[in-house]
Amino acid sequence: MCSVMFLTGLLLFMSCAVVDALDNGLALKPTMGWLHWERFMCNVDCDRDPDNCISERLYMQMADVMVKEGWKEAGYEYVCIDDCWPSHQRDAQGRLQADPKRFPGGIKKLADYIHSKGLKLGIYADIGKYTCAGYPGSLGYYETDALAFADWGVDLLKFDGCNMDRALVGEAYVNMSKALNTTGRSILYSCEWPLYEWPLRQPNYTAIRETCNHWRNFQDVYDSWSSIKSILDWTASHQDIIVPAAGPGGWNDPDMLVIGNFGLSHDQQESQMALWAIMAAPLLMSNDLRDICPRSKDLLQNRRIIDISQDSLGKQGYRTAKMNGYEVWEKPLSQNRLAIAVMNRQEIGGPRQFTIRAAPGWKICYPKCSIKQILPQYKDMGIQAPDSNIVVTINPSGTALLTLTPISSSSFERMHKRVWQDISIKDKHNTVL
Repeated sequence: MCSVMFLTGLLLFMSCAVVDALDNGLALKPTMGWLHWERFMCNVDCDRDPDNCISERLYMQMADVMVKEGWKEAGYEYVCIDDCWPSHQRDAQGRLQADPKRFPGGIKKLADYIHSKGLKLGIYADIGKYTCAGYPGSLGYYETDALAFADWGVDLLKFDGCNMDRALVGEAYVNMSKALNTTGRSILYSCEWPLYEWPLRQPNYTAIRETCNHWRNFQDVYDSWSSIKSILDWTASHQDIIVPAAGPGGWNDPDMLVIGNFGLSHDQQESQMALWAIMAAPLLMSNDLRDICPRSKDLLQNRRIIDISQDSLGKQGYRTAKMNGYEVWEKPLSQNRLAIAVMNRQEIGGPRQFTIRAAPGWKICYPKCSIKQILPQYKDMGIQAPDSNIVVTINPSGTALLTLTPISSSSFERMHKRVWQDISIKDKHNTVL
């Protein structure tokens, strides 16, 4: 079973070349940032809940925290508005306008503020007549809205697909892509094209990749472990279709990181972070950065995990095995390395031990490999041989994340020689002393 799945994965990447990406020079690595929707949804009651309503104040505060608390330094650069920001009416020129009470300075002022922090602003719109929450959509106004976003200094557009004939979804996404590209401003384009087309037919991922910088395939994420599992299960069951489409310039988007909220245990938060990194997913947090527990913050800012996500090879990982209540997901990395995530899908009992050589990707450890455990805590596991019995301990619903670096015979011998030379020098020095 494992060997068959691993062989399938190899054939997947050997036979399916990545198609051309949208030619706007953006999203060469998975996008990182913050998006309001899952945590703050459509809270527009600023009289009763001024700290959590959808207003310019919320985004300014998030930008301040992102700079002050190390988020920007870790790579999170986009501050993204979702639904419920506009007025219910367009202005006299037919342009979208921000709700005047909640955004008294307008989007241009907000964009200027975000940019002054060295960050980028994302905004939300919809291909249909109305957004999912009932605000004005962009149907009939694609060029008008694209120009407005460019004029305001917007850096990312999340374009939803509610209230639109699903047979016309693809055409609508292409039309907005063209409209954005003719504005002269670089605006990262986040689509939901395949999400709305899957109920009708298998989407054309070649066309999607040529149109969008990343794209949602499946239902919205919720702050629950069952939601995370459903996204992973859907992704694995469709990986032969969606994985070959991912690469620099265009990425599959499994939706937001809900780490630091209410619904996941810490082990489950580690699983989401590890698997989103393996999937080369956009890392768009939806949480309250003003009030996040230190452990969740450390996880989200873990540079070793982020390095796996942002690896320059630009490959999406995929599930290579299911065995004994475990799932193994693997992601090719630059310099012939491999990232392996082993998730314990068992939700009963205590911690379980997994022998790493049972992972299909262990094949790269011939004749030797260097192993580093990233999660659940960092540990250098040293140089291992193919017959190694090294194990990782994984809590229920938790994940062990590792990197494997193959060492050829010649490079291993050189390393071995250097180590012994160092030891000899130290011994000689000690003898002299």
